[in-house]
Amino acid sequence: MHSSPATTHRSRRAVGLTLALISAVSFGGSGTAAKPLIEAGLSPLHVVWLRATGAAVVLLPLAWRHRSIVRDRPGLLLGFGLLGVAGVQACYFAAISRIPVGVALLIEYLGPPLLLVYVRFVQRRPVTRGAALGAGVAVTGLAFVVQVWNGLSLDALGVLFALGAACCQVGYFVLADAGGRGEKPADPLGVAAFGLLIGALTLTVVTRPWEADWSKLGGRVTMAGHHVPALLPAAWMVLVATVLAYLTGVVSVRHLSPPVAGVVANIEAVVATVTAWFLLDEHLGTTQLIGGLLVLLGAFAAQAGRAPEEPPAEPITVPAGQAPPPGRTEPSTPTERTAPAEQRR
Repeated sequence: MHSSPATTHRSRRAVGLTLALISAVSFGGSGTAAKPLIEAGLSPLHVVWLRATGAAVVLLPLAWRHRSIVRDRPGLLLGFGLLGVAGVQACYFAAISRIPVGVALLIEYLGPPLLLVYVRFVQRRPVTRGAALGAGVAVTGLAFVVQVWNGLSLDALGVLFALGAACCQVGYFVLADAGGRGEKPADPLGVAAFGLLIGALTLTVVTRPWEADWSKLGGRVTMAGHHVPALLPAAWMVLVATVLAYLTGVVSVRHLSPPVAGVVANIEAVVATVTAWFLLDEHLGTTQLIGGLLVLLGAFAAQAGRAPEEPPAEPITVPAGQAPPPGRTEPSTPTERTAPAEQRR
């Protein structure tokens, strides 16, 4: 017994939404894991390098297994590594060195609305009203979460870096989706593995990790009022906030549309704020709680919207005794001869 296309679509959407949520929650813990390492003496850029390089090493067996992608889709891998991994990280950390973190985060998460514009006007693909409405609500909620009004004195270069991070985020979703298109679709796990490898190599040139004092990883850091080994948040940042986050994120885009996956990704900022509340004693105010609720509502609105329907098939009329067009089987009854194609499946 075969499942109907509608049932299959709902199943794929449920899987995609679950993976997108796991990815957003995993990404959201990266800042909470990174902050104790930065406070221990590592620079933000060196922490980013540790994150990407550690994940790339973990995923080396996966990259080897899917090494044929290098021959089949080299441009895709290069773009994903430069934009979806190195570009987002480098631009974001360059931005927060010049403008408040909350403002940089808000500008970076203009990525989902920019993604809607790209899909609609560059790719000329339909965008659901739910995705557009969800993006607007989520960005509004994000403004409340990061309390953007607390940092309105902006540095122009910092804003440009943050916008660069937003554009790189668009590239992450577009390229993750593009990997599933074409004559030779690229395995999403292989795309994530090679993307992190390329991103790590790029960040090596930018961050010069040989200048860092890596002995700090052998010490202890403070989380939730407790002294824990520095390797604990480092492992969390690599294995959960990077490996798990990228693998589930890339696969989720294949099951959802890029705009919907992009809006759901806004939950990352809420998770980051909540985990910082519990583990770093950075308490939330009423405004931030309201903002978090708006982000969640925006994500729900985006994923709940129905995909644009295909135009109905034209009725097919086959005169009696005449052969059907190539690729068609002749209907068995006169009623079927004039029925729309969708009704005969």
